[in-house]
Amino acid sequence: MAKIELKGIGHAYTSIDGEPDYALFPMDLTWEDGGTYALLGPSGCGKSTMLNIVSGILTPSQGRILVDGVDVTNLGTTKRNIAQVFQFPVVYPAKTVYENLAFPLRCARMERTKIDKRVNEVAELLNLDEILQSPARRLTPDLKQLISLGRGLVRDDVAVILMDEPLTVIDPQLKFSLRRKLRDISARHGHTLVYVTHDQNEAMTLAEQVVVMGDGRIVQMGTPQELFENPLHEHVGYFIGSPSMNFMDAKVKGGVVFVLDLPVGVLEQARLSDDAQIKVGIRPEFVHIQEDRTEQSFCAQVLDVQDLGNSAIVNVKLSDDINIKLKLRENAPPIGSTCFIGLEPQMVRYYLDGIAVQ
Repeated sequence: MAKIELKGIGHAYTSIDGEPDYALFPMDLTWEDGGTYALLGPSGCGKSTMLNIVSGILTPSQGRILVDGVDVTNLGTTKRNIAQVFQFPVVYPAKTVYENLAFPLRCARMERTKIDKRVNEVAELLNLDEILQSPARRLTPDLKQLISLGRGLVRDDVAVILMDEPLTVIDPQLKFSLRRKLRDISARHGHTLVYVTHDQNEAMTLAEQVVVMGDGRIVQMGTPQELFENPLHEHVGYFIGSPSMNFMDAKVKGGVVFVLDLPVGVLEQARLSDDAQIKVGIRPEFVHIQEDRTEQSFCAQVLDVQDLGNSAIVNVKLSDDINIKLKLRENAPPIGSTCFIGLEPQMVRYYLDGIAVQ
């Protein structure tokens, strides 16, 4: 229930030669009141550093943090009205499940009847209602993580809920259900929810806006559809999608883009010289097998077929230097066969030095 603004936030450690070694490069970022966000990226990209700065665990080297316009950069964690759930369960083993969930509410001096009502609501949402009186020390790691998750959700007056890969130890089938419940809880109570993960499926199914990070920087922020259809950086193309985006070396001649001497599109606005070495990007979902060869189709050899039941991932060879993948719903060609490949022209993207060009 708060708007979070990061103004020039960055964090660096001092290297051996005295120069700043940035874990998080200076950046501006806004999380709107009541929004659901995901920080997505590989390990070491700065996701948890950003989260710890917002919660107050870590003081940034530079910049300011505003919560509803109030500068909280130098405030401690207890004064920020922020709930944080960590990757590994944090529980009080000597307390029961009920007592663990009630602890934040008792610290806030909530009335006993209200505590009881709120604890039971959250326990039911997380399927903990049958074990409320069980000691936490006797529970499995996934149940302990559910308790930790519940303790972050039990207060409905917090400004923002921060979650640092909280479903890591949760059973895969339960993860699917919990992601949906987290969205429901956030929408019902108007929480601003920020979720850190390296799992694109978690990010894309949970968040309204996904912040893709790489090497301590924000690479792109957008809806799941925007990131999938219009990655503005090769890193986003690689990190989003399964399989990831295909990239092929290309050349420009008179504004026309060629791959293996076949035209695949036109760069009308970008002024690139004819010797510019660019890359063409296309999602496997937008590459298709054609019955007949055309002027814009590639002759390909099928190297491998992975049958996923409802679809197939087909790996084909266009040349000695270029292999690409297709994601087909039906009629996958046999391994070793030759076929004709076409690209959906409106879904072809172009990249120069890793950055998208129009």
